[in-house]
Amino acid sequence: MKVSVGQFNPGGRVADNLAVMRGLAVTAQQDGGRLIIFPEESMFSVGRVEGDFVTAVDAQWSTFVQGVSRIAADVGIAVIAGGYESSGESRPYNTVVAVDDDGTILGTYRKLHLYDAFSYQESTRIKPGDNGVTLVDIGGFKVGIMTCYDIRFPELARALAVEGADLIAVAAAWFKGDHKVEHWETLLKARAIENTCWVAAAGTSSDHCIGHSAILDPMGIAQDFLADEANGVATSDVTHKRIEEVREFLPVLRNRRFQDNAVVVPAG
Repeated sequence: MKVSVGQFNPGGRVADNLAVMRGLAVTAQQDGGRLIIFPEESMFSVGRVEGDFVTAVDAQWSTFVQGVSRIAADVGIAVIAGGYESSGESRPYNTVVAVDDDGTILGTYRKLHLYDAFSYQESTRIKPGDNGVTLVDIGGFKVGIMTCYDIRFPELARALAVEGADLIAVAAAWFKGDHKVEHWETLLKARAIENTCWVAAAGTSSDHCIGHSAILDPMGIAQDFLADEANGVATSDVTHKRIEEVREFLPVLRNRRFQDNAVVVPAG
């Protein structure tokens, strides 16, 4: 299955962002893509949305999801994209929605690890997720979903791998800063290598985010990638065969001894 990552700089208007996403989805489909992953905040950027943030979320989450569903059905490509979902409280969820190529909503993932680091406090405006890990079936592949800061937590990627993830999709708005590109690239490689699965990460391109979207194979080797382009698509053929090849000579999932936070010691 060919998988694409779409990189762009979301503005404050849902309709404008959906229009950009549609154009990138068309490009991906023309490249043979069966799935395209978009960044965190594809719905709209917190810093650019007009009016009160929570009011905007309450009014526009369903519009965004419906718009993503229409793009998927019209273009004929599955879509994974990040936005903000009402929680019924003063802090909405940071949520990724996954839609099949016929427009069917496959599932949502609410960001578990909020970005309370590097002098930023995401938890002051966002509620942490409460529905655990999310995997969806797309084109015969089990796709696990993570959001941005989540990639700093290897236990989440491992939980997805143990549940059978062939591909981990990462929607991100990775802030710029000292060594941040190095961190991003290292963490993506690590999550692929330690779980011997594919990783496809879509990053926001803006004056404060790095972009650097990429698709990595189970050995952590980038198959296609972008740098800081304002808009762009990277596409790669993602295969079960490559997973099987790597796991044959690197059976880390089979060799692991920590399960459920305990060391598994063979009897006798």
